[in-house]
Amino acid sequence: MGNSLICRTKKDAKDNGSKSKRMGRSQRKMLAEEEFLHKQALSMALHQHQLSQRFDGSMSRRIGSTSSRRHADPLANEKKLLESLEKIKFKKIVLLHGEGFGAWCWYKTIAQLEEVGLQPTALDLTGSGIDLTDTNTVTTLAEYSKPLIKYLENLPVDEKVILVGHSSGGACLSYALEHFPEKISKAIFLCATMVSNGQRPFDVFAEELGSAERFMKESQFLIYGNGKDKPPTGFMFEKQLMKGLYFNQSPTKDVALAMVSMRSTPLGPIMEKLSLTPEKYGTGRRFYVQTLEDRALSPDVQEKLVRENPPERVFKIKGSDHCPFFSKPQSLHKILIEIVQFP
Repeated sequence: MGNSLICRTKKDAKDNGSKSKRMGRSQRKMLAEEEFLHKQALSMALHQHQLSQRFDGSMSRRIGSTSSRRHADPLANEKKLLESLEKIKFKKIVLLHGEGFGAWCWYKTIAQLEEVGLQPTALDLTGSGIDLTDTNTVTTLAEYSKPLIKYLENLPVDEKVILVGHSSGGACLSYALEHFPEKISKAIFLCATMVSNGQRPFDVFAEELGSAERFMKESQFLIYGNGKDKPPTGFMFEKQLMKGLYFNQSPTKDVALAMVSMRSTPLGPIMEKLSLTPEKYGTGRRFYVQTLEDRALSPDVQEKLVRENPPERVFKIKGSDHCPFFSKPQSLHKILIEIVQFP
């Protein structure tokens, strides 16, 4: 009986040892698979920072390109990018929103630019975002652009910034180029009103909305802050129309954020003709980013803008609507980094 117990004990110990060994192998295999998946995910995330070729808007191309390089060291790629950005002299990027939006609309872009060591700042234009100014009192482009003007005036003498203007915020960008050319390293128009000399920002939208005169007479979205017997002071589209114009490709959560955050837009600034000179505005380095599923400023209108007022280079984002926090935010992020690195 004693020998039988000893035999069973040895057998049990052997079985437990084999079972333990099998479990150990299983656990090691599981950990190895998890580590491999983690590396794949990390590699894919870091691939968004690679700037070897311009983004063409194709998600399948990005994923395919990543998988073909899965054996490369992703940390080396990130280190290379960060080192290249460390050599950039001007890292400050000022983000200007379009009509109805505020600084809040750049939340995705800010996070991604900060991750690679750049210094983004989003401004609320007068009467926008959390700026408490009554939009009905904002009548000129200079007044509307005042937060940007103040920012540029306070820059140290030896500093420059990169400006990004979205939609009608492009008018503020053009205004800044004319008045502070020595403060601006590059100007990036994002589906924006890149006007020519003597043109109004509204003229860019005229083909979409009809003539200014017709808009002023017939539009049901005008706001009469000084009374119905006075000229209109602002405008704001109703929510359903806004969703169709601005957010036809945007995630539901982003649309919900916009619906509770957007404000009316002062009318005066977009009806003002800009005076732009070759000596000032003309010396600025301009870039244009087109959005190819845009219903507020159609791709045809954007194409016309770059033909009539050619920038240094044009980029295109497929599958993107007019909203500045695109359904493909990494596309804009990548383009901005590429422009930052241009000599």
